[in-house]
Amino acid sequence: MDSAAADRFDAGRFEASRHRLASLAYRMLGSAADAEDAVQDAFLHWQGVDRQRIQVPEAWLTKVVTNLCLDRLRSAQARRERTAGAWLPEPLLEGDPMLGPAGTYEQRESVSLAVLTLMERLSPPERAVYLLREAFSYGHAEIAEILDITESASQQHLHRARRRVTASRPRGGEVDPAAARRIVEEFFTAAASGRTEPLVALLTDDATAVSDGAGLTETLLRYDTPQRIAAIARAGFAPTPAKRRFAGGTPAVHYALVNGSPAILFVLGDQVVGAVAFDLTGGRIAAVCGVAAPDRLTRLADAWRRHEPGPPLVTEW
Repeated sequence: MDSAAADRFDAGRFEASRHRLASLAYRMLGSAADAEDAVQDAFLHWQGVDRQRIQVPEAWLTKVVTNLCLDRLRSAQARRERTAGAWLPEPLLEGDPMLGPAGTYEQRESVSLAVLTLMERLSPPERAVYLLREAFSYGHAEIAEILDITESASQQHLHRARRRVTASRPRGGEVDPAAARRIVEEFFTAAASGRTEPLVALLTDDATAVSDGAGLTETLLRYDTPQRIAAIARAGFAPTPAKRRFAGGTPAVHYALVNGSPAILFVLGDQVVGAVAFDLTGGRIAAVCGVAAPDRLTRLADAWRRHEPGPPLVTEW
């Protein structure tokens, strides 16, 4: 095989792993753009190494991407951004390859906006171990090799990570898709009509909500009681001329799946101008995440333009 053919063969081996690497990087970083940068950096490493000496390319690439993500999480810039109170994971539309793998409940849960937000409480090594084990089913011996730690340390990181995630989000199991849609539609209808009691009834007693305030605030807006969430939902979902002017027109309202969770999208023409995702537990809403800052919706909006949606919940909001 000549050098050009060898390069094409090796590039093909990398491309075969690209989606898996991107989905790992997205879970680690919570940003599609940062995930793509990490994967591209891994490709540059791949091109510069003696590939004949790599016995298992998938394992080598996983190690490189994981450590590139850890470097980003440990950087001073990332620490400033994530501790300033303005960080949210970037929402992705159902079908985005970065959301895979999604064959098990643990894999689907690991990419939900609720869990990605909770993982901010983990140290970078805890986050890496949690994801490699829960989302990608690596054994502790493999994780130890990837992170250059002992198997015992990997087990300890996983124990702490699971405890911190589940303490804030007890697992309630998956909700039937039809039931999930019904709950979210009832929530939207009640909020748009200004009715408080139905809203509170749809929320768990310890429900939380977070919003980026359409990018107009330096820190996130947080709400931690059903009554406060109901109040902000009424204020946010009720259509007004001022909101239409801010959006640039009269958006339609669509039901969608975002990061595997039921969501409401506000769509103006072919542009998504707002997304509200819901985390359900035990048939009620446990968390609400509102995103309207344009830079957080870039990839979702691009995917929506290639999407074939069903009829909107509301044609003109």
